[in-house]
Amino acid sequence: MRHAILIWLCLLESAGLVLGAPGHPSAGAQAAAAPAADRHGTQIVDGIAARIADDILSESEVRELGAFQQLVDGQAKSRTDRIRELTDQWILRAEADAAGYPQPSAEDVERAWAQLAAHFRSLEEFQGRCATLRLSSATIRRMLAQQIYLERFLDFRFRPAVQVDQRQIEDYYYNDLAPPLQARGQIVPSLESVAETIREVLVQRAISARAAQWLDETRQRVKIDVAPEDTKP
Repeated sequence: MRHAILIWLCLLESAGLVLGAPGHPSAGAQAAAAPAADRHGTQIVDGIAARIADDILSESEVRELGAFQQLVDGQAKSRTDRIRELTDQWILRAEADAAGYPQPSAEDVERAWAQLAAHFRSLEEFQGRCATLRLSSATIRRMLAQQIYLERFLDFRFRPAVQVDQRQIEDYYYNDLAPPLQARGQIVPSLESVAETIREVLVQRAISARAAQWLDETRQRVKIDVAPEDTKP
């Protein structure tokens, strides 16, 4: 029951800051020099989607993030939103690298891979979807590794400043957790049995809010030039 409640809470309290799947630090410059292929197999010369400080964000990185979003969420965000996500990831990556934050282990990445694949009805369906989206196994593992890296760095940076008291836990329990369960005729667990789970949900919510504010402020200090989308066939 506790595991089921944790899953329900996590779904209810999905983070406000969603980390997509960024490329590695120098991916923009590398990708801009490499041709991509469209669904007809035609070679397309990569372009520059944005310039961030002294680095570039390539159109292929934007497309790659869109494909990953389709794999995970069923649909891609707009180009503008994807560029913003990749910009935020660039900022976070610079901070994490400067701090010497450790990369996730191979076991961490494989665990994330297995969890992603488990959302599909079979491994064959998952692999088929990846093939349709032109996402290789190596690409997905790289994106997952980067996602884990950035999410853990956010936790490392902002968790120490977050404090959650008993009143906040009780407010969440009585106002957010219990009412929807009661409305569906489900058993409401005792406050004591879910207190620590609620505490973690509130901590994650606060981390997301602090991270979003910090990114908003930092983004204002970084020179970002977004290029118009090339709509030529």
